[in-house]
Amino acid sequence: MRYILVVIGLLWPMLINAQAWEDQQLFKGENPVQTLRVLSSTDTGFFSPIIQSFLAANPDWNVEYLVTGTADISAILQQSPQSYDVVISSAMDLQVKLVNDGFALKLPSISHPDWAQWRQSLFAFTSEPATIVVNRSAFRGKSIPANRQELIRALREAPEVFDGKLGTYDVRSSGVGYLFATQDARASETFWRLMEVMGGLKLRLYCCSGDMIDHVASGELLVAYNVLGSYAAARQLQDDRFEIILPSDFPTTMMRTGFVSKETKHPVAAERFVRHLVDGRYFATGLNTSSLPQLGLYPEGRNPTVIPLEPALMTYLDKLKRRTFIQEWSNAVIQ
Repeated sequence: MRYILVVIGLLWPMLINAQAWEDQQLFKGENPVQTLRVLSSTDTGFFSPIIQSFLAANPDWNVEYLVTGTADISAILQQSPQSYDVVISSAMDLQVKLVNDGFALKLPSISHPDWAQWRQSLFAFTSEPATIVVNRSAFRGKSIPANRQELIRALREAPEVFDGKLGTYDVRSSGVGYLFATQDARASETFWRLMEVMGGLKLRLYCCSGDMIDHVASGELLVAYNVLGSYAAARQLQDDRFEIILPSDFPTTMMRTGFVSKETKHPVAAERFVRHLVDGRYFATGLNTSSLPQLGLYPEGRNPTVIPLEPALMTYLDKLKRRTFIQEWSNAVIQ
């Protein structure tokens, strides 16, 4: 047994490096001495300006940026917490649980509103709405639905148009998709009626907002539900084939959060990186937000539609509650 443990110990670095990342890039400083490793669920193209501005102010560092799904981040960090310095995700519930389980370093020197931080360890740096994205051509000559009830009506009136042309997150494998779905279900029974109607029209399931946006723009989908508004707004700057809807009945807005791994090898630089996120509010930069709420944090207080950072977020992470919710969701959408 001792020899097996020795072999595992020798192979472990190779197993960590063998992780199948969605993306992995090294951003180089001007005169780098060491490298900060950032584990994140945010697309590299969306996040690279933040990294570049950090390196401009910290030229003696490189940043290795590792992208994976929101549901995978917890397992990856738990397996090797010393391998990562900063952890960033849009799945607020999973982030709160990681902090609650002792994986985050407390940073009392960072001043942040109570509603935008948790235990002086987890810090929000954006607020981003869940939106409905629709293909413009599908609604030519018709009213574009403004809320979930109107979307249900549109789907029921023309099922032959929307059959096989609807998309949303697969909540069984997407952390942020599960967060949005559970919050929607808490807010109104309308969510379940919408899921049943969409499920009856061969609803297609996705891992990521980017894929849904691509398919709505191309016409492969006509409607995508619970798409990250920040991604949609950024894409709309170059592509106007789709419309972004903020549901008027009950909007859902998540906060993207980051923390420093408790076992980071570079605590000072990692804290500096998180402080850079908190001070920057970069997601509001360069986006066409005329039809969207502010994508940075709200400086005058918490937007009432924002999901709060609080222990209640972990309610649906309970194994029994999660299993029950996913079963009910599966019964509705997989018909």
